[in-house]
Amino acid sequence: MDNFLNKLERKFGRYAIPDLIRYVIMLYCVGALIGMLNPNIYYSYLCLDMKAVFHGQIWRLFTFLIEPYGFSRGLGMILSILFFVIQVHLFFLFGRSLEQAWGTFRFNMYFFCGYLLNIIAALILYLSPLHLEVYYSGFQYIYWSMFFAFAVINGDMQFLLYFVIPIKVKWLAILDGAYLLYQVVSSLYHGIQYLAYGEAGYAYAAVYISSAVAIIVALANFIVFFLATRNYKRISPKEIHRRQTFKRQTKQNSGAPRHRCAVCGRTELDNENLEFRFCSKCEGNYEYCSDHLFTHQHVKKFM
Repeated sequence: MDNFLNKLERKFGRYAIPDLIRYVIMLYCVGALIGMLNPNIYYSYLCLDMKAVFHGQIWRLFTFLIEPYGFSRGLGMILSILFFVIQVHLFFLFGRSLEQAWGTFRFNMYFFCGYLLNIIAALILYLSPLHLEVYYSGFQYIYWSMFFAFAVINGDMQFLLYFVIPIKVKWLAILDGAYLLYQVVSSLYHGIQYLAYGEAGYAYAAVYISSAVAIIVALANFIVFFLATRNYKRISPKEIHRRQTFKRQTKQNSGAPRHRCAVCGRTELDNENLEFRFCSKCEGNYEYCSDHLFTHQHVKKFM
């Protein structure tokens, strides 16, 4: 797949959007503003409702990207705003690091593939026997799946958990992955339970099931791009054999001297304080110790 992406980049790379994360964050902030004003605006007119899409509301295929951020009420609003600002800062960090590591085109592809996969997932859920009309997840898990890609590239970077505890990014990614898998299982379980209630539990089932599918889609998008950026040549049988042969030869030659005086035959193994130099006046690769570098007879080749 890496070759396929390279071909696409050569053909369409000029259309890639530099610093795409900036525009993604703008959408995220618009969603936050809607969440502060009235989240019902989004769920009534902007979310990915496939039934409404088939009835002509095509804009929902794009506006579902601005899912509202969940703000608390009262005193909790301050903490919600604080965590929102932290998330925006992290998204900028993740996005720009990935664009620098992958290149502008591949980072664009990461987001647009995630966007298309969400629409396909919503369509499958709508056409399935479940016939779930509304895809509630929006795009939030695609945002957060950037963290896994970031952790692959910067696994040893440290974050301060709760602003106090230093922890490496790779361990946070493992914890986050375990939590998301738990969410998938939990959401599917509750979704199936609500489906058993018939029409009364349909709306709740749609929320849980679409959330589980959105997590799976985000993780699948990350895994596809992770696998696509791997160098599989290094695990081919031919390459493994080449490396093993090189290691054996290196091990066999590890005790052999690297330098030998052309006059006295001494090496660095005889005296670790000896220095060796090649003579620029000798015709050929002749190396001499410090005792014979200036006293030897220069080698000349006669035609």
